[in-house]
Amino acid sequence: MKRVAEGVHSLGGIRDGINAYLVEDVLVDARTKWAAGTLLRALEGHEVRTHALTHVHPDHQGASAAVCEALDLPYWVPEPEVETAESGAVYDSMPRSAVGWLQQRLWVGAGHPVDRGLCGGDEVAGFEVIETPGHSEGHVSFWRGADGTLVLGDVLVNMDLLTTRPGLHEPPGLFTSDRKRNRESARRVADLEPETVLFGHGPPLYDGDRFIEFVAELGR
Repeated sequence: MKRVAEGVHSLGGIRDGINAYLVEDVLVDARTKWAAGTLLRALEGHEVRTHALTHVHPDHQGASAAVCEALDLPYWVPEPEVETAESGAVYDSMPRSAVGWLQQRLWVGAGHPVDRGLCGGDEVAGFEVIETPGHSEGHVSFWRGADGTLVLGDVLVNMDLLTTRPGLHEPPGLFTSDRKRNRESARRVADLEPETVLFGHGPPLYDGDRFIEFVAELGR
């Protein structure tokens, strides 16, 4: 576990390939189902009161049920994705692809009852919930205006997912439900002028100007 922003620690995997974060006392995202043991060991000795998701995809909800059950945590997910989170049928809400089909079988964790559906304007550990749909129907990000910290989820990624080389990219169309809406969401959060951006995939970015410039270059 490493500190990446004030009150925020990363529980990412190798080369920050698939990230989860402890945001104050809230676990944000949970990687794949194979990460349950790793996450629980990393969280030992830390106060964790809630588990929240940016979106219900295989590499974000995989260990959610196991962690919630082990630590007796309430489960908070974006309101439009509550049914998916509870059923565990994640692939049903994703674009059709052989890779997505494999992820459903290899990475997705069990469904788990949801205690709260997150909506824009809600507060999570001192962060405001920002609705950022497009990569998935109900995708949300978490924004702390006091210091310009943005927990972005997969609106953008900060690595090449094939080579793992750091750098800003749009998420693959293979896993993105609506590319146009996702670009609109990217512009929405860029307008906030973040200083620190924390991604679902890739290392933190501490250059807000670079983030804003990249988003400005995206097509409509």
